[in-house]
Order: sequence, then C-alpha cells, then structure tokens
Amino acid sequence: MDTKLKIVFMGTPDFAAASLEALVKNGADIVGVITAPDKPKGRGKKLGTSAVKETALANSLRILQPTNLKDEGFIEELRSLEADLQIVVAFRMLPVIVWDMPRLGSFNLHASLLPAYRGAAPINWAIINGEKETGITTFFLKHEIDTGSILFQEAEKINPTDSVGEVYTRLMNKGASLTVKTLKAIESGQYTETPQSNSEDLKHAPKIFKEDCQINWNQPSNQVFNFIRGLSPYPAAWTTMHEKQIKLFKTELVSQKLPVGSFRSDGKTFMHIGTLDGALSILELQLEGKRKITIDEMLRGYQWPSKKTI
Repeated sequence: MDTKLKIVFMGTPDFAAASLEALVKNGADIVGVITAPDKPKGRGKKLGTSAVKETALANSLRILQPTNLKDEGFIEELRSLEADLQIVVAFRMLPVIVWDMPRLGSFNLHASLLPAYRGAAPINWAIINGEKETGITTFFLKHEIDTGSILFQEAEKINPTDSVGEVYTRLMNKGASLTVKTLKAIESGQYTETPQSNSEDLKHAPKIFKEDCQINWNQPSNQVFNFIRGLSPYPAAWTTMHEKQIKLFKTELVSQKLPVGSFRSDGKTFMHIGTLDGALSILELQLEGKRKITIDEMLRGYQWPSKKTI
C-alpha cells in the first residue's frame, strides 16, 4: 500500500511551476513551498512574484521566501513542516542542512540526461553544441552538484532548427510528468537508484553571462547558427552593427559565401552576414532599445550606411 508523503517543494521559474501544478493536480500532500523573494520588475520596478509563488497562491499552499537558506529562523520553520521528502526544480544551491533534512532526503529535476550537462544551463549548451538529443533526469541530491543517484530519465529529441525556448517548453511539460512519476515511485517504494558515472570527457553546462553571448562570426556557419538558437530567446546572442548592439534570435543557413562579418541586403526582404565558410540569413532580431522584429520590418525602417560590415 502506498504511503502519502509530506512534501516541501522548492523552485522559482515557470519550469518549476509546471511541476508544482502537476503535483497538486495529482493529490500530492504539499506542506510548504520555498521560492525566491519578490523582486522589482519592469520599468516601474514594482515587486514581482515568481511563477512558483503564483502557483502556490492559486492553490492556497504555505509559502516561504527566505533570503538566506542558512538563516536559523528559516531552518526552524522548515523543520517544523516535518516533510518526509523535498522536491527541488530550478532552484538555487541548497546547503546540506536543508537538502538532508527530510528523512527521505531531496530529489531534483534536471533538464539533461545526466551525467551529461551538469550545471546551470543544460538546455542552452546542448543546443549550442549541436546535440540531437537531450532529456530530463530526476535524482537524489548529494554534496556535489548534479551528481546524485539517478531515479528516472526520459529522452527528448532536439530538432535541427529548435531554439532553447522550444526545447525548454517541451522539457518543462515532460519534467512535470516525470516529477509526479518519481514521487509516486518513492511513495510506493518501487524505484531503484543508479549511481552516475564520472568520466573526464563529460560535457558541462556552466552558467551563461552576457559577455559569453557575443557572436564570433569567424566560425563555421553551422556553429554560429547553433550558438544563436542555443541562446534564443534568452539570454540572446548579440553582435554589433555600426557601433550598436543587436540581438539575433532566428537565422537560417544559406548557400552563399561572404567575407567574415560583412553583410549583403536588398534593403527590403533579406540580410546575410558572412561567416568563416559561408553566411547566415537573419530572420528575427532586436535593435538596441527596440522590440523584437522580423528582418523585413527592420529593413523597411532602417537607413543603411555605406559601410557593409559588422
């Protein structure tokens, strides 16, 4: 007979909110939700709540928003919930006193097929590296990040033109189902733990910063193409044109050879930029301080200077 466990859920963005919603719909006994503190958002700097908090409020769940996960007051409040298990999805690094508190420990949902792509940006790096497959993994937390014993995994195909946004959405939905599956397996005792391998040639997924997103046009077209879609829509690959920063969201490979960093356009419908071995056609972009637009929208309102290089 299955034993219903008392659950504390931890997460912040919509990727985590999907799992929380799925747990609620499947009758999980969620005694508390831990999420990030409210932060100023937008031009008005009004306090905004996380997607997980919004889901928790909609389902009348108890919410904790600690600024310091080692704070004694928070630790005592967390301990008072008497959770049997913690579920962590897209949350910050936890101190041992937190993840090791429940009698059954804590499991995490990670957006890769571990042990590949451990780290903060697994979907981005899988696409940047031109992978044809990724997936999701649930695993028990331990000291080293993303290294605990694997519980369940499911693969997901990466299509040749997929952006991060498209794969993110599919993995978010698939991850919600896998989170529920993992909880039910733990409640019934019908699961096995598989240790992760630790070979030296594993690919990693470190956090991506703005300076990492600058496009290097002195690379093969396919590599630049994967880089752009691997950062679209966020944090977005960028380049400079006539001393202004431009974000690129969607491109297309074209059978044309142009000098590296130079561009060609009819001024109406297309713009091609040269790479190491060819060129890319720009389809969606965002000029500095403007909204995202298609290339034809941009060309209709852009006055071209004589200089035809990036």
